[in-house]
Amino acid sequence: MKHPSSPVLFLPITSPNDRMLPEIIIPIRVKSVNEELIAPCGMNCGVCVSYLAMKNDLKNKGFAKKYCVGCRPRGKNCTFLKNQCGRLGKGLVRFCYECGEYPCRRLKALDKRYRTFYHMSMIENLELIKTQGIGSLLEKEAAKWRCPECGGTICCHNGLCFNCGLDKLRQNKKYRWGNGQ
Repeated sequence: MKHPSSPVLFLPITSPNDRMLPEIIIPIRVKSVNEELIAPCGMNCGVCVSYLAMKNDLKNKGFAKKYCVGCRPRGKNCTFLKNQCGRLGKGLVRFCYECGEYPCRRLKALDKRYRTFYHMSMIENLELIKTQGIGSLLEKEAAKWRCPECGGTICCHNGLCFNCGLDKLRQNKKYRWGNGQ
């Protein structure tokens, strides 16, 4: 059972004869963002259009979208920087901030593009991991990208929830953050 206003799962307790005891409910935290979906560059692959297309099976809903399970789960370390960074390509660093060249010009350029067009900052994410730990980033990301309408995940690349916002995408397949509303 899920309480409607919380990212917490509530498990009802049953009596020995399997009758539910509604007055006793134990809350259990549910992780909305998987740690494995945070790429070395600081990208949250869980809000990427290709990951969300796969998670929501958009091909079967009439959309020609590329599917991706995320950088780390598919063993690519970082889609954006792995070919340009020997340390990432060889898996020598878990996150870019562990590198002596952090933030390198490639990461700065990628961060600028994502801050400008996609409402997120890889460097800001990496700094949060570095100073407060991965858990803080996971909490921040879960809240930031949670759809206020249905509780699904908002895509960083177009600002849409693929649970409840597909009509906008059907009307304009190149929809981006508020254009063509």
